[in-house]
Amino acid sequence: MSLYEASFRVKHECPYREISEQYPDLTIREWYLSDCQVIEITSSESPADELLEEIDQLGTILHRSIDESGLHVVTQSCLCSLEGSIIERFEEYNCLYQPPTIHRQGWEHYTIIAFDESDIQALHHDLEADRDIEVLSKTAITEQQIPHSMLAPVDQLFEDVTERQMAALRLALESGYYEQPRKTSLRDLADRTAVARSTYEEHLRKAENKLLTNAGQFLRLVTATSSADPLQIKKTGQADQAAD
Repeated sequence: MSLYEASFRVKHECPYREISEQYPDLTIREWYLSDCQVIEITSSESPADELLEEIDQLGTILHRSIDESGLHVVTQSCLCSLEGSIIERFEEYNCLYQPPTIHRQGWEHYTIIAFDESDIQALHHDLEADRDIEVLSKTAITEQQIPHSMLAPVDQLFEDVTERQMAALRLALESGYYEQPRKTSLRDLADRTAVARSTYEEHLRKAENKLLTNAGQFLRLVTATSSADPLQIKKTGQADQAAD
């Protein structure tokens, strides 16, 4: 089985197009977290006052340095709705988005991983209908280990896990519940909270189920290029014949 990594750039109206066109030496990297956007801005040139003023409007400044190596700024802002965004289109075509998005000279640069080359082709056809798009590379990935850079952002793994479920999971983890042998029990864990044992167990099981469900697509990604079957899992047909 082959995986495909594709890199492409698109141009359309977005919050960072104008500034990246106006200052072509800038590189803007954009990460989507669970409730905010983090933007890293770098340049090898000394910034003009006008540029610094524009950067101040992008969000809360978490870090700013200007030295002989140039400009380095990290900002945080509220997460704008992703509804209808290009990220949603990736998901529609079974493509895994690999952050960050890189903005440079008016273009947005993206990298995705797909399980089928036809999904990349369909995504490209969809995107070119309403924006300029250029495919920069498309590479088949076979018989090699998937690098960590292709794995899931942490916030995607915990998507839809509530605060109570997260708290139940963290308490169990930090108390040694998942160690072998276990260092605590569900009853002991529940006794350390203000909820009944059944309620605590429900929070924990839902957190576990959601976490494994969210990790499922990335598990497929990690194991897709491996031809070996360390467990020697029998196919359904073989199992049926053995039962007969």
